[in-house]
Amino acid sequence: MRKQSVALLLAGGEGRRLGALTQNTAKPAVHFAGRYRMIDYALSNCRNSGVDTIGVVTQYKPESLHQHIGTGEAWLSETDKGCVEVLCSNQEHVIGNEFTGTANAVYQNRHFIEKHDPEYVLVLSGDHIYQMDYSKMIEQHQKLGSVATIAVKPVGWDEASRFGIMNTDEEGRIVEFEEKPAQPKSNLASMGIYVFNWDFLKKVLERDDLSADSSHDFGKDVIPMMVEEGVRVHSFSYEGYWKDVGTIDSLWQAQMDLLNGSPLMSELEWPMYTARVANAKPHVDRTAKVDRSLISENCAVYGQVQNSVISHGVYIGKGSVLTDCVIMPNVRIGNNVKLHKAIIGEGSVLCDGVTVGKTDAQTISVVGDHEVLYKINDKAPKIYLPRLEQRIG
Repeated sequence: MRKQSVALLLAGGEGRRLGALTQNTAKPAVHFAGRYRMIDYALSNCRNSGVDTIGVVTQYKPESLHQHIGTGEAWLSETDKGCVEVLCSNQEHVIGNEFTGTANAVYQNRHFIEKHDPEYVLVLSGDHIYQMDYSKMIEQHQKLGSVATIAVKPVGWDEASRFGIMNTDEEGRIVEFEEKPAQPKSNLASMGIYVFNWDFLKKVLERDDLSADSSHDFGKDVIPMMVEEGVRVHSFSYEGYWKDVGTIDSLWQAQMDLLNGSPLMSELEWPMYTARVANAKPHVDRTAKVDRSLISENCAVYGQVQNSVISHGVYIGKGSVLTDCVIMPNVRIGNNVKLHKAIIGEGSVLCDGVTVGKTDAQTISVVGDHEVLYKINDKAPKIYLPRLEQRIG
């Protein structure tokens, strides 16, 4: 009996627009919401949707993803008979040791799909923040007799040119598709989530691979070709929260969204899964002040924190004031530090008296991973931050 569906999760993105945050790590491995990474959302969606066979395709700076995913057991229940397997671009079967586009990434990893022989292949992006039941999308795909189904969501007209944009008929069949148009005719955007009939897709990818004119990308080449040739490609409308966190602004805004109305479902409704992290409760000193903020496990807070997301393992010293900030894991913040509208990368150290960002700033300040900042008039960094575990027990 054939397996119904297999997911291929594309997680090789370089994330250049995230600047210093992705110099040493792949975009899907960037930390989010205190204790998670971006990729945890798609992986948790798979588990909650009953998709238990997942190939995670990596390419750029894959080490952090490999360490995070490990054997994949965090995203498999005890009854699952599937697997979470990391598929790297430096494997022997990958021609040229790199993927040239999203369609090529699937084609070069067809051995993983063929090994499980599914009816449908679910192709996902590993760097979007959303919660979706993929089983409903597959159910619609079956019901309409589609060859391909694309998850869609309206976006603001001002950002429509960043996405694949389409027009549909009254039955939801896609009649026109254009990737990142300069002058979009619609604001109905592709979410980069696809369901394909595997038997059909395999032939399409073989044909695309032989085309010298193709960039071997789903949005630029494969989907437009299918629509132009009259293949049954339908849209699947998604009404929940979804954020493509491809820029510093969108990454910061998505984390601020968590603090203002909680657009994502609660973990009681839609459990989130991740690799295990230290789970000691945060220590908030009696002199500290925390307002409308997310404070994660294993933190020690002695300063003031307002409207900020604080990841696990962070230390915040006395007299420090953080407003509208995102602090990645294991950051050490000294005394009397002032941070406003800033993203501080993992493992960084901000020594006493440092200021990052201004209260009237319109832009977001970014400190990269493992940087050390100290006051300009200091001759050398003075790091007097205690070991965190000594403070919280």
